[in-house]
Amino acid sequence: MTTESLEASSRQPSQVFSVDELQLITQNIADSGELGRSKTYINLLRYLVDHASSGKSPKEIEIAIDVLGRDSSFDVSKDSVVRVYIHQLRKKLDNYYRKHLQDAQHRIIIPKGQYTIAVVPVETYDIAAGSALRTPETVTGRYYLLSHLVWILPAIAVLLVANLYYLIGSGANTSDSDMHVTTQLPWSAVLDDDLPVLLVMGDYYIFGELNELGNVTRMIRDFSVNSPQDLNALFMRDSAMTTRYLDLDLNYMPEGSALALARVVPVLLRAGKRINVTMMSRLNTADLKTHHIIYIGYISALDKLRGLVFADSGLQIGRTYDELLNRSSGDIYSSDAGLPSQDEPFRDYGFFSTFPSTSQNQFIIIAGTRDAGLMHTAQAVANSASLSAIGHSLAPSSSHLAGSYEVLYEVFGFNRMNFDATLVYSRTLDPGRIWGGELSSMQGMLGP
Repeated sequence: MTTESLEASSRQPSQVFSVDELQLITQNIADSGELGRSKTYINLLRYLVDHASSGKSPKEIEIAIDVLGRDSSFDVSKDSVVRVYIHQLRKKLDNYYRKHLQDAQHRIIIPKGQYTIAVVPVETYDIAAGSALRTPETVTGRYYLLSHLVWILPAIAVLLVANLYYLIGSGANTSDSDMHVTTQLPWSAVLDDDLPVLLVMGDYYIFGELNELGNVTRMIRDFSVNSPQDLNALFMRDSAMTTRYLDLDLNYMPEGSALALARVVPVLLRAGKRINVTMMSRLNTADLKTHHIIYIGYISALDKLRGLVFADSGLQIGRTYDELLNRSSGDIYSSDAGLPSQDEPFRDYGFFSTFPSTSQNQFIIIAGTRDAGLMHTAQAVANSASLSAIGHSLAPSSSHLAGSYEVLYEVFGFNRMNFDATLVYSRTLDPGRIWGGELSSMQGMLGP
């Protein structure tokens, strides 16, 4: 259906729904979660509905002031923020009706170029038009194509859930040889109190690239865009981006995260700890103070925790997230596990960092440049002998005794599996330097 014929079939909301019915529809859309966590889109929809119920169409400046909190000096000719929010809300309504079409006889739309809502019968609206996924193509530059993402996401989600529920349901324990692991740092700092544990899984936010027909042709990972809020911020800076990219509501997690999770959970279960799980993209400030934090994932997915982890680190991220630099020696640790050839050995790196916060809850970072490094790190920190080896590599210090240090493993793998590893770097950390001003800067990023 063309835009012209669609608009010709549209009707005023008051011609189809009563005020109460329209308010109920609005509430159902808000409760569905399709408008996201931000209240701005919910407030914007309600604002448009209220005006439409009165037969009014608000002006762009009115939306800027009444909904977006701008002042009367706001210049709509120089700032496209209202148009961006309207464009995004239109897409979010499309997503809602795509999932709830079977429950509706009419749907509300925002006609192109207007700041109001209208109502159309669902049979006249091809909700799938312009949104079908096509075969992905190669992406270059700072964007990374995940051509196998559609297949990986369900598999990883099932694997993660199956691992966690199996371990919790069966009361799985660590082996007899690791009976002492719970008495060693950093686990003893996590297990000897009543604070719950929050497992933070490193995930990647994925969005779509549109062709000139409005079809999604590529799924993209951009390391500067880690959430819907980041994508919206990109749209705010450049409204032309709204015609090129689309929020797909997709997140990706590497396979190694599930296998690493299976190593860590039994240690927590041995002490009967209460376990919560969240994605890095959903981590908030309050969690950092009320839980012991255990991160599991790639170094590249640390996102909001990256500043803390590297605040006092002797390492820094190199040219890519597959490379770490030793600040003191200048050594370069570069993984070649990204795309190893079949039956060819490869080198990867596993990173482990732990430190207490100012609230005395413990942070444990179990990470890797790729799967092999991540899996080995999880295996090592769940093993009492490996933890003892870490202690021997560190000079006795108050930081070590307080559970504040970092290590790096060089991992050798074959066919995507880790077979051998060497501890190549270890260093104690100063919690005071980690938290000196870092938490306040994180609060601004994470939100309430």
